[in-house]
This record gives sequence, C-alpha cells and structure tokens, in this order.
Amino acid sequence: MRGFMFNFSFDKRIIYIILGIMVLSMVVQYLANPGMLFSLLISVPGVLIAITFHEFAHAFVADRLGDDTARREGRLSLNPFDHLDPIGTVLLLFAGFGWGKPVHVNPRNYTRKMSMEKGEALVSIAGPVMNFLLAIIFAILYYGILKFAGISFMYSTIGGIVMDLISTTVSINIGLGLFNLIPLPPLDGSKVIMPFLPFNAKQWFINNEQIFYIVFVVLWITGLTSYIITPGIQAVGGWISNLAAAIWGL
Repeated sequence: MRGFMFNFSFDKRIIYIILGIMVLSMVVQYLANPGMLFSLLISVPGVLIAITFHEFAHAFVADRLGDDTARREGRLSLNPFDHLDPIGTVLLLFAGFGWGKPVHVNPRNYTRKMSMEKGEALVSIAGPVMNFLLAIIFAILYYGILKFAGISFMYSTIGGIVMDLISTTVSINIGLGLFNLIPLPPLDGSKVIMPFLPFNAKQWFINNEQIFYIVFVVLWITGLTSYIITPGIQAVGGWISNLAAAIWGL
C-alpha cells in the first residue's frame, strides 16, 4: 500500500478497538483448535515475505522514477520490521488479506518522462505485481520439490511442514496482491485505475474519495472483503498452480 494524504479524518482508536475484539475472538478459536494454531504459525514466514517485498517494490520503483523519499525514510529495505503495519499484518495473518506500512512518496519528484499520474500508477501497481511474481516463484518451487522429492517427501513430517510453508506463502502473496488492487482508497488499486478514467470520472472519484474510504472501512469491518477477493484468489491460484505444474511437466 502506498502512502498519501486524506482530507477525511477517521479515529484510528475505533479501528484498534474493533480489531482487538476480532483478534481476541480469533485467538480463542485458535487456542481451542491446535490445527488452526499450527496453520497460523505456518503463515508467519509468508506474511513477512509478502509484506516486505510488496512495500519494497513500491519504494524501489518510486526511487527509480526519481523520488528518494522512501530511501530517506529507510524503506528501500528488505528488513521486514521496516514495513510491518500492526493492523494490516494481523489481518494478513488471520484473514488472508491485509497491508504493510504505507510507503510515502512525492510524485513531484518523478521523472518528467511521464505524467505524475502515470508515475503514481506504476509505483502503486509495483507492490501487487511483486506479490504475484513471488506467488509464481514459490509455486514453481513447490512443484519442483514435488517432482524431484516425490510424494513420499510430502507425507513425511519435515516435508509436510516445508510444503505447507510454501503453499501458504503462495496463497498469502496472491491474497495481498489482489486485496491491494481493489480500487478503493487507501489501497493501490485506487491509484492504478486513475490514468484509465475519463476526466469527469476521475474528478468524481477524487471529489468522493472520503466516501470510498468509508466504504473500504465498512467492507473491512464487516468481513465482506473476503467474499469479494476469495473467488479471485481461487482463480489466480489455480492459474499459477497450473503454470508452475506445466513448467515441471506435471
């Protein structure tokens, strides 16, 4: 997720209270079900990888376009702790979608070879694209292990854990990438679509940004977001799985 300013003021304490209630409820469920707790622990490496590379991609592309804001703020880094957002990380762990700490950019510093709007779109889409690339890489690794280590490895204790780690990392990267492509502020998709909108639609979108932000919060709190992106995760996951299997001739 990229960083930019909103005129809309929303009390974050409300978000934290709601999140706390949600997490507490989930923790009780996880403690009552050892299998769910194991799944949560397995997802931690995938969450760290997905968020770190997602935010790094934003910072890297912005830096390449001439804006050194992210570099000066220490975000041109692969250290996970430079990129973790408490709410987004918890959501990614428990719900399979979320976000990292926004990368601040200044579009006025972008190269004049393109408009600021296109530059913002490139920086914004860099994060989701990175997640999809990671999903493909880990899927190829998964099927590579399956091809050369065989089914017996998958059913061993160590093999099962390794394969679960890899498959979970694939799913989390797909979830993070798709979630951030939803065209609602403050997600990346809201900036990605801007160059493709007619002028009047663009102005309407900008003028009603506050409303879209409220819609995003409502979708998030009610859990409707999962219903929106789950079909996409399944579709993209299936395509990536088929691609990776085909590469290894499986």
